[in-house]
Amino acid sequence: MKRRVFLIGTGLLTCGSMLGTAATPAKAIGQEPEPWAGKLIAAAENQIGITLTYDPAYVGLAFPNGDIPRERGVCTDVVIRAYRDAFGFDLQRAVNRDMKAHFSRYPKIWGLKGPDRNIDHRRVPNLQTFFRRKGAALPVSDRAGDYVPGDIVSQMLPGNLPHIAIVTHRMSADGERPMLVHNIGAGTRLEDRLFDFEITGRYRFKPA
Repeated sequence: MKRRVFLIGTGLLTCGSMLGTAATPAKAIGQEPEPWAGKLIAAAENQIGITLTYDPAYVGLAFPNGDIPRERGVCTDVVIRAYRDAFGFDLQRAVNRDMKAHFSRYPKIWGLKGPDRNIDHRRVPNLQTFFRRKGAALPVSDRAGDYVPGDIVSQMLPGNLPHIAIVTHRMSADGERPMLVHNIGAGTRLEDRLFDFEITGRYRFKPA
């Protein structure tokens, strides 16, 4: 498979930044999403045209429900905002609570000795750990049909840059793959990038 990859940044604090082809017009509809997944996808797609910039800067946030201005963000912010808007579920608060109780279970990549509610939820490895701990992890597959609307997919970009995206019910131009909503370097977009990078995790997290 030919990959469309153009490295433009390092995603210092949160997730990798890669700029590829422009967003593909979404016309074909694949598997109909479950109602909860439809709400999640709609909340993610509503960020398109709003979040226009990739900005990995560390920022002090309000708590709970802290956020940076919506015109800016990274890949994790797409997921965080989608869960807040769709369900009122605050990943900032949920991740912070779980890290306080089980800090040793989370990655030590950043050398912290305790949780940091400003940034923990905006880091892909922490979201992966949180989803896994909540029983949301599913097997990674190379079959496009295994990825259903509402799934969360983590990827590893060249340079060991972690990335995360939301699987939609909209299909690639050739009808072979579900498209992703993500911010990979140019703001929130709907793109055909599912198999462009190594997939490191798949999660289906439906808040109670």
